[in-house]
Amino acid sequence: MSNEKIPYKIYLEEKEMPTNWYNVRADMKKKPAPLLNPGTGKPMTAAELSHVFCDELVAQELNDTDRYIPIPEEIRNFYKMYRPSPLVRAYCLEEKLGTPAKIYYKFEGNNTSGSHKLNSAIAQAYYAKKQGLKGVTTETGAGQWGTALSMACSYFDLDCKVFMVKVSYEQKPFRREVMRTYGASVTPSPSTETEVGKKILAEFPGTTGSLGCAISEAVEAAVTREGYRYVLGSVLAQVLLHQSVIGMETKAALDKYGIKPDVIIGCAGGGSNLGGLISPFMGEKLRGEANYRFIAVEPASCPSLTRGQYLYDFCDTGKVCPLAKMYTLGSGFIPAPNHAGGLRYHGMSSILSELYDQGLMEAVSAKQTDVFKAAEYFARVEGILPAPESSHAIKVAIDEALKCKETGEEKTIVFGLTGTGYFDMVAYEQFHNGTMTDYIPTDEELAKSIATAPKLN
Repeated sequence: MSNEKIPYKIYLEEKEMPTNWYNVRADMKKKPAPLLNPGTGKPMTAAELSHVFCDELVAQELNDTDRYIPIPEEIRNFYKMYRPSPLVRAYCLEEKLGTPAKIYYKFEGNNTSGSHKLNSAIAQAYYAKKQGLKGVTTETGAGQWGTALSMACSYFDLDCKVFMVKVSYEQKPFRREVMRTYGASVTPSPSTETEVGKKILAEFPGTTGSLGCAISEAVEAAVTREGYRYVLGSVLAQVLLHQSVIGMETKAALDKYGIKPDVIIGCAGGGSNLGGLISPFMGEKLRGEANYRFIAVEPASCPSLTRGQYLYDFCDTGKVCPLAKMYTLGSGFIPAPNHAGGLRYHGMSSILSELYDQGLMEAVSAKQTDVFKAAEYFARVEGILPAPESSHAIKVAIDEALKCKETGEEKTIVFGLTGTGYFDMVAYEQFHNGTMTDYIPTDEELAKSIATAPKLN
């Protein structure tokens, strides 16, 4: 099909929006390992999980058999405010690179929260409201998830308590203020508001925090307050389920023009956007209907897939959460205070970890300065200032397109542009001033951290 017949932006009509989320676990012959109770070492039951999560979210978390799960009408109506999101043909980038590759990106930044996170935030807020709760607690790294959840809670008139990783709290004051505008209370983590926060501060004086720390505090705050539950923005199966709306729309848009991608790329922190983007395509691969190459891109400073180990570990630094089998750097790993705040989690989604372990997807890591070079290049060529997280996918998409230039292959590359970077200008400033540095943990540092995982593997 000639370029002239494919528009710059492929929009689905409202009536073409997905009515179901896709559950990739249903098509996995070898399922992800279950969450374990850290006290008993046995799989977590629905009753145990319901002390922390909303009841219907627990059901989704434990459901590994139903391929499709209906999206409630109230959530679909909210989605219509910003969905379907566009699938963009990066014609300008292709021309600038001089590549025969065709490059597409699914743009999730066209909503007030500025990222894909709203897809799950509104679902989790809906189920909390439906259960009659007063409010929810959560953590946030770079702030996209906290922003999205505060917006969703405002919509449903729910209280929202956010523990924000301290380094991001300090680096991204405007993201913090958006949360407060929507009515959320925001606390830098680790804090003295929780017992686990005090313990972490005592053990790691002056720490800049981590998602693992913030999760511990948010869980404690939820279980010690009547009428509250904890919600998580990534990692969990329920979150990847909600984010599958990204991949469902991407596939529908490509199918509309008879386009079959060769390579699908996403940034990877906990796994929400990558899992959501690749899920329906991975389903085809698992069912033997098609074949794709999937690439997860993570920061070299927090390389859970590329340098971690696949074993059961705590999901949080304070060790109050269930154990998950995942590629992990150890729950006590405190990543360098780089600017890819949303990609600084010590582990990876159990679903993506299992797919990676089976060799069904690849993973690469990228240095911070290389990522920002790609971000700047993309902004100048395509006109969108990307979030640092998204820029990891941009960097590898450009690398793959340049490989096609060398070989002459006309591959079709699709990547996820998860959000915009307009609240990340401190990072861009450091990059432009030449003060941005790269930190890569040593093998010894990682070995020490991974050694703290429970000895039941």
